[in-house]
Amino acid sequence: MGVRVLKPGMSTTIQDRGRYGYYSVGIPPSGSLDQFSSFAANLLVGNPDEAAVLECTYLGPQLLFEAPCVVAVTGADLPPLVNRVPRPLWESFEVSEGDVLSFDYLTAGARAYIAFSGGIDVPEVLGSRSTYTLGSMGGINGRVLAEGDWIALGPVDGSRVGRAVPEALRPTHPYQREIRVMMGLFDHRLTATGRETFLGTDWRLTPVADRTGFRYQGAELEFKDRTPPFGAGSDPSNIVDAPYPIGSIQVPSGIEPIVLHRDAVSGGGYCMVATVIGADMDDVGQSPPNITTRFVEVDLETALQARRDREARFARLREELA
Repeated sequence: MGVRVLKPGMSTTIQDRGRYGYYSVGIPPSGSLDQFSSFAANLLVGNPDEAAVLECTYLGPQLLFEAPCVVAVTGADLPPLVNRVPRPLWESFEVSEGDVLSFDYLTAGARAYIAFSGGIDVPEVLGSRSTYTLGSMGGINGRVLAEGDWIALGPVDGSRVGRAVPEALRPTHPYQREIRVMMGLFDHRLTATGRETFLGTDWRLTPVADRTGFRYQGAELEFKDRTPPFGAGSDPSNIVDAPYPIGSIQVPSGIEPIVLHRDAVSGGGYCMVATVIGADMDDVGQSPPNITTRFVEVDLETALQARRDREARFARLREELA
């Protein structure tokens, strides 16, 4: 049983919860940029949490079903169509053999997630089916989907049509966002003015926004004068190479902050002036170009409470869809 790719969309990849334990040797976690929406899509069709889904960026694919299946689409407001007839977002629906799933135009957000009853049956690489294109691993030959690809699906178990995520648990996609950050590890390299500029600017997301990083424009940050230490470059934002946490923000030459996401390299020579808290990384992943973002400083306890709140939201969704 499987699905044939008639049109691949702009950048559609197979993703799951991610590949962990290898970042220290340069292999990032990958996995869905919006973990909540991916999790919800799997729950809607009765899949286990670790099942793989399709992550669709900006433009959805066109898929031909070779057997009946239960499907759910979550994440961005990318309306699904079956044989050109609208189907609901955030709700499981049935497709029949020979049906074609396509999508209308994106209206909000950036990435939609398609779950199929039974999950996507591709080999695991280092414990995950997630596609990491820079390393050519996972998914289908380590790349984005292409026209003519065949996606194998696993056996169906426990799917149900008409299961829906309550409105109160569905994320929204505002055009202006506040993303919470903890300052550091190298914010001491900024002057007081540079720090104020970073936190006080309405940053606009550029079209350079993918699974590796999200680049913003809006101001220039001022760094303190210094003699570069041995091993660091001459750029004011250079440091001796250090590991990069997922969500860390580097600002090469003081312009265009870059939020590193789930396919980012594990280290390098640019200082990290701040790090997005884990609870807000889904929001970064759902940011389309030209969106306005304000980075808001929080302390450790606030970040930990946000993590607890996020875990409680996952638990509540599981209870609602049990």
